[in-house]
Amino acid sequence: MPIVVDIDVMLARRKMSVGELADRVGITPANLAVLKNGRAKAVRFTTLAALCEVLECQPGDLLRWEAEDAAGG
Repeated sequence: MPIVVDIDVMLARRKMSVGELADRVGITPANLAVLKNGRAKAVRFTTLAALCEVLECQPGDLLRWEAEDAAGG
């Protein structure tokens, strides 16, 4: 998928665990893992806003687009 999720990068920068982020955002660690590992098909804007608020970042710090490989894509 051409959308890459960089939550792990922001977690490392903020020295925060997945469990702590999930608690502060109000989602389950399992759902956060699905999002963090790029397996989510969608993300609610309310969840994205909560992630940005807790991590003190912009949506573009968490999500980025990468062109798919022409051979693999």
